[in-house]
Amino acid sequence: MNRYFETIEFDALDGFKCDLRRLKSDMATKGPVLLVHGAGVSSNIFNPPSENNIIHQLAAEGYDVWLENWRGSINLEPNEWDLDQVARNDHPAAVKKIVEITGAKEIKAIIHCQGSTSFMISAVMGLLPEVKLIISNAVSLHPVVPFFSKFKLNVLMPVVSRFFNYLDPQWGLYPPDLKSKIILNLVKATHWENDTKVGKMVSFTYGSGFPALWELENLDEKTKSWIQYEFAHVPLSFFRHIKECIQYGALKKLNDKNNDYVTGPPKTQARFVLFGGKKNKCFLPESQEKTFQYLEQFKPGFHKLYLLEGYSHLDVFFGKNAHVDVFPKMISELEQG
Repeated sequence: MNRYFETIEFDALDGFKCDLRRLKSDMATKGPVLLVHGAGVSSNIFNPPSENNIIHQLAAEGYDVWLENWRGSINLEPNEWDLDQVARNDHPAAVKKIVEITGAKEIKAIIHCQGSTSFMISAVMGLLPEVKLIISNAVSLHPVVPFFSKFKLNVLMPVVSRFFNYLDPQWGLYPPDLKSKIILNLVKATHWENDTKVGKMVSFTYGSGFPALWELENLDEKTKSWIQYEFAHVPLSFFRHIKECIQYGALKKLNDKNNDYVTGPPKTQARFVLFGGKKNKCFLPESQEKTFQYLEQFKPGFHKLYLLEGYSHLDVFFGKNAHVDVFPKMISELEQG
């Protein structure tokens, strides 16, 4: 079995430099599946140290696997982005590049967190006509968060933004200055869970739990250690946008009170399959339930919702039993098309 990644650079529609990673596999007999990561990580978040990870599972099923590094990727130049920019510029260009290279008339996608919210905006705006099946994890069009997350967005973020343009979980390993050391000490004083310092910084940055993005019992020690190097800079410009969306109750254009993305039917023929961990403390399961209800208004019975017992946010992809509990469901939906 011969597999390796090929990196293909592309320009977003506004000129920002992004890239795609294609898994070159001699087993690929099916069409392209695009994986889209969340904020403050990279496409490698789908590639934990396990032969059973989602990339290998898809390849074993014969799919042509592509991973997108959009402008929120820690592999790219740090920049202050918002969801509108990503939706209009990055994902349409990525899909166009895949179509150009493969000649495929149809693409399927597996999208996560802020890769999901931004990709969903692209889809409902009609900017991704080639994408016919979209599997979304954690949050789609209706972000709902715990009370403490609202408190952090409304009270702590304005204070932090006076001193920083970015937060960076890597400060758990290497705080570069006094300001970041103060943040790290605050995190160590308030997060007592049995996680790494980077893991605790991740929980401080993104959610309300201890930890926020995974259930510790779902991780093996190898993965827990690997996570430390998969999170880095995330701009506060993103948090300002998602704060507006949370207050509104749905994804909306930044700084525009009356312009959202859920008024009227989505401008796409894609089928949506929504996944959410019942223990998610970053975006509550209600997030996916609300989007499912929105979609059902227009095509009853066409879309699907899975709420996963025992799972949180990212352990849906790198939990030690995800290859048994989660990936077969995703692959079955890909097969159905």
